[in-house]
Amino acid sequence: MDAERESERSIEDVLWGRVERRRAKIRAEIQRNRAGGHKVPTWVMAAVLGVILAGWLWLIITS
Repeated sequence: MDAERESERSIEDVLWGRVERRRAKIRAEIQRNRAGGHKVPTWVMAAVLGVILAGWLWLIITS
């Protein structure tokens, strides 16, 4: 019976289901991000990125 129901679904229904699942995943991720609980603060990640970029720039200038 499930196979019959699956074959009756149109392509639009299948695509719309995928879109809805993707939207639900995005909403859940946004909620997790807003809830906080990050292991590494954003400012630490920004500082590390700055150090990496400064080191890369230093290597380019001095070579």
